[in-house]
Amino acid sequence: MMEKARIAFMYVADNADPDRHRIIAPSPDHVEMNIVAVKNFEQAKEIALKLVEEGIKIIELCGGFGYKATAKIKDAVGDTAEIGVVRFDKHPGLNNKSGDEVF
Repeated sequence: MMEKARIAFMYVADNADPDRHRIIAPSPDHVEMNIVAVKNFEQAKEIALKLVEEGIKIIELCGGFGYKATAKIKDAVGDTAEIGVVRFDKHPGLNNKSGDEVF
């Protein structure tokens, strides 16, 4: 049997509480998707490290994470997890600004 891939998707939302605003979505294949909301990039670094401690090896960041924030998350987790990002240079949900400007 194939080992289950544990993946996380992290997004930024005002007043987010990652303990309350997290769901785990199993799929019929070998993937477990954890979806977690964080309130800012500092909290995102802390949560990324916690996710790695839980055994998650792949973390995808929403388009609200700019280049700088993505680099901070990667620096925090190092080689313990792969970091991917949904890319918007100017995010339509953030009044066409980069997350680096907003958060």
